[in-house]
Amino acid sequence: MVSKKHWAPTASVEVGEVRQSATGAWVVSGRLAPNGICPECGAPSRQRHGWRHRRIEDFPAQGQAVWIELKVCRWRCLNSDCRRRTFSDREAAVATPYARRTSRQAQLLGHMAHAAGGTPSERLLRRLGIRVSDDTILRQLLRAAQVVPPRARIIGIDDWSWRKSQNYGTIIIDLERRAVIDVLEDRDVVTCTDWLRRHPEVEVISRDRCGLYAQAARQGAPQAEQVADRFHIVQNLRMAIEE
Repeated sequence: MVSKKHWAPTASVEVGEVRQSATGAWVVSGRLAPNGICPECGAPSRQRHGWRHRRIEDFPAQGQAVWIELKVCRWRCLNSDCRRRTFSDREAAVATPYARRTSRQAQLLGHMAHAAGGTPSERLLRRLGIRVSDDTILRQLLRAAQVVPPRARIIGIDDWSWRKSQNYGTIIIDLERRAVIDVLEDRDVVTCTDWLRRHPEVEVISRDRCGLYAQAARQGAPQAEQVADRFHIVQNLRMAIEE
């Protein structure tokens, strides 16, 4: 039998009860371990202001959704110079502020979006017990791309569709970390060139055979070596064999 601690998203959550709702979803009631550290000034506090409750979605279990009803302590900040008067305990490993799902589920959505895209990821995740739309999956990918990444030496550039056959953008990936660096609003030469000029640390650019990205690489990153990415090499080989 699975113990209560195995239902906790992190070790900082103390699980009190696990039950199954009328719809079949699992509901885990727990409490976040209190620490009383102000996120603004870092001053400790031991004066409780009350409690707040959060409802966040976690990994599914047995094909059913899992919801965590989390009880979080609120504190009064005792630092008179701090602009915060009250604050809640935070644990990024559990969930970011105002998030509706745990950090590990959000990370899973980002990986799925990166690997399969929006609609295929939606279909697969629904079979696993996570009901989420393709738009939400793509938004998670964009949030990950907006985080300031470390300097990238080897990047991949390709286009992707905001709306199939109508609007296209450009996605830029750090191939060493296998993470999205940026998403550009179009696939224009000027836009790509400006981005590359702002990142002189780029040494290698992996791209398709499109002349648009070749021109942008020549103008924006003349110091970088251009290589054909593996996907398009294999695709070209397949087409040549078929012909």
